[in-house]
Amino acid sequence: MELGTREKAILALERRSFSGPGAKERAIREELRLPPVRYYQLLNALLDDPHALAHDPITINRLRRLRESRRQDR
Repeated sequence: MELGTREKAILALERRSFSGPGAKERAIREELRLPPVRYYQLLNALLDDPHALAHDPITINRLRRLRESRRQDR
């Protein structure tokens, strides 16, 4: 099973850098037509999806490290 268009778009957005506060959230709303909360829910699920890892291992592994670091900080 392969990733869908929305999942690929989420990963593509995560590869980009954003300048200024709110720029990423604005891109999420305008480009993906998703509320940011839903976007982050979908992104978190993608981090545990083996298909996402196969599609974009660099981005997934980077985001997994960030997630784990945030968990340890709590």
